[in-house]
Amino acid sequence: MRLLAVFVAMCALSQTSAAQSQECKTITDSGARLACYDRAAPPASASPATGQPAPRVPVAKIDNSKYVDTISQEDALMNARLKNICKGC
Repeated sequence: MRLLAVFVAMCALSQTSAAQSQECKTITDSGARLACYDRAAPPASASPATGQPAPRVPVAKIDNSKYVDTISQEDALMNARLKNICKGC
């Protein structure tokens, strides 16, 4: 069973090593080396290939000029309820 697992792992890893090429690593000119890597794995385009513009992000409808601290309001309400639990203590 271990032999089968080792064999499967070797097969899976050999595909990765076969995909790596040495031709881009041997180029000394940095511009040519970058072009070689770009040809091997082209960069993703910024806009979709269908020609449609990117969807707009909706603008938030929250008024940020006024800060509301809801956590402290909830804490004060909970503390008031807890003080009223035991009236004879």
